Amino acid sequence: MKANRPFPTPSTDPADLYRVRDALYSVDLLIGGLVHLDIFTLLAERPLDLAGVCKALGSFPRPTDVMLTLFTAMGCLQKQGEAFAVTSLAREHLVKGSPWYLGPYYASFKDRKICLDFVDVLKTGKPAGFGGKKDEKDWKHAMENPAFAEPFTAAMDCRGSYLAPAMAKAFDFKKSSRLLDVAGGSGIYACAVAAQHQHMRASVFEKPPVDRVAAAMIEKRGFSDRVSAIAGDMFASPLPSGHDVHLFSNVIHDWDELDVRKLLQKSRDALLPGGAVVIHDAHLNREKTGPLPVAEYSALLMHSCEGRCYSVAEMEEYLKAAGFANVQFTPTVASRSIVSARKSS
Repeated sequence: MKANRPFPTPSTDPADLYRVRDALYSVDLLIGGLVHLDIFTLLAERPLDLAGVCKALGSFPRPTDVMLTLFTAMGCLQKQGEAFAVTSLAREHLVKGSPWYLGPYYASFKDRKICLDFVDVLKTGKPAGFGGKKDEKDWKHAMENPAFAEPFTAAMDCRGSYLAPAMAKAFDFKKSSRLLDVAGGSGIYACAVAAQHQHMRASVFEKPPVDRVAAAMIEKRGFSDRVSAIAGDMFASPLPSGHDVHLFSNVIHDWDELDVRKLLQKSRDALLPGGAVVIHDAHLNREKTGPLPVAEYSALLMHSCEGRCYSVAEMEEYLKAAGFANVQFTPTVASRSIVSARKSS
């Protein structure tokens, strides 16, 4: 097998197919908010901010924030400063008492498992687990089980076949030479960087057994001369030293704000002077009013793991607090983007 071969490029754009999968749970969150929580009738009476909605519904901030962002991106809510109010669309069709109220139409599906999961996540603050499997361990520990880790890593690998080359082209790696792909899964993103930038060397930092999966897939792709796998836990120990660029690709969205801040601080501490952090993910806009495909994807993440999609403004705040500067935003493909920054001296 030829080493360091370029990644193939499709002749068609699969972005809509990515969105179908990523938006899969968003309708269940709408059903839950409309039928089980009656949030639109609540906000038709008076606009409330996030804290006010949480108090009124008895819900937790992280999932409630995702729900409000989704409904805003859908055009059902609008922001008035920090408060949320119903739009004309919602007032006519989603508020009880309206002659065009659609509650009973959506109520036909109110007992769908994912819909009920969402109500539980909102009320407890705890994720339902991937695919809504109640017997599954939490996200961090589930990835230690080969029966879960290997097929999940393969799924993320096939997604990366389109996303990874676009990410590798979107960031200027000319000033870098050593990449650490943090929680890099199969290593497809590290390999894409190596394929696009021949001067780059990379290491994929992953917990067992995913590190072994990564090593095998890196070798299969023919990049083992320039891309390696390092076993480790990004939360349990410092990140490996000696790298001038850190990549977090589809990682940040799995974790809550506190863990995100910890990871960015670890990155800042381990990076060489002047090094860059590259966060490749689906990012909400600064106002957290969209884009709709990202808000839909955030619903799936909120349901299944401890995280959500973060906005550009939130990432900028977290990065600056960790000691980074020169924050940049760069769109890529399929509603993904890069938020990058440099380690300040």
